[in-house]
Amino acid sequence: MGTNLAYDFPLLSAFWSMLWFFLWILWLVLLFRIIVDIFRDDTMSGWGKAGWLVFVIVLPFLGVFVYVIARGKSMGNREITHARKQREAFDAYVRETAGGSGGAGRADELTRLSELRSRGDITEEEFQRAKQLVLSDSGPSAAASSASSASSAGSAGSAGASGTGAASRG
Repeated sequence: MGTNLAYDFPLLSAFWSMLWFFLWILWLVLLFRIIVDIFRDDTMSGWGKAGWLVFVIVLPFLGVFVYVIARGKSMGNREITHARKQREAFDAYVRETAGGSGGAGRADELTRLSELRSRGDITEEEFQRAKQLVLSDSGPSAAASSASSASSAGSAGSAGASGTGAASRG
């Protein structure tokens, strides 16, 4: 009676083949990630990149395992840094694209100006001037700066007026 191997049982043989196929695919994915990481690393010299690349291609199994052991932690850090840079670039693109449409920005500025006027931070005349700036081609940033300077001057003037009134009463 011989020993029973996985190939003696058809279902176990299929499982064994799938396991080896999965491990082979996993190794290929790891190999390509390592090759990408070699080229992505800015701290490594050209000769270092060439050496690692030759090592990973000529002795693939040993090269992959040595690379993961030697540079695995920094490989993860580089991946995180790359993902952050991509996210920041995408966020900047979205902000630039969304901010480029004049309609929504102008509506927001007009709403803010209306709130300032209703609170009494700016006068009707200042509101009309700022509204004209928003609706003209000079854009919302000019109106915001003029409205904020007008509201700070108005607040300072009303604070000074109340302060002098309090001082004259006291």
